[in-house]
Amino acid sequence: MVTPKSHTRSPLQLASLVVGLVFLLVGVLGFIPGITTGYENMRFAGHHSEAYLLGVFQVSVLHNIVHLLFGLAGVLMSRAVTTARTFLVGGGIIYLVLWLYGLFIGKESAANFVPLNTADDWLHFLLGVGMIALGLLLGRRRTGQHR
Repeated sequence: MVTPKSHTRSPLQLASLVVGLVFLLVGVLGFIPGITTGYENMRFAGHHSEAYLLGVFQVSVLHNIVHLLFGLAGVLMSRAVTTARTFLVGGGIIYLVLWLYGLFIGKESAANFVPLNTADDWLHFLLGVGMIALGLLLGRRRTGQHR
């Protein structure tokens, strides 16, 4: 009888998987009326979208698609330790850049194509810091483990 190969995920891989699944969930929820208020006023992109996930975070079709793609990347990259770390640290850096972008663009300007509001900006900051912290802290080797 052939037994299936057991695969134990490292904490780093598990973190990448969980973060990826959360992004997938957020991407799906962004397309559900009621969970997303102003759903009928959602635009493909741009600051004119008047849809708000949980009534707080401004979203558009493009914004939701980005969440879905980011989530898919997290799930797929959770398969190996090195790619899981890359997803968490690299994704965290992307979110910090997005946080800075959101702080410096005019909310009513054409440059706000995602769209981003103040709540999005600060969530992106927390996501960036949190993802980088997970990638670095969970990726450290424990001393004395390899004797």
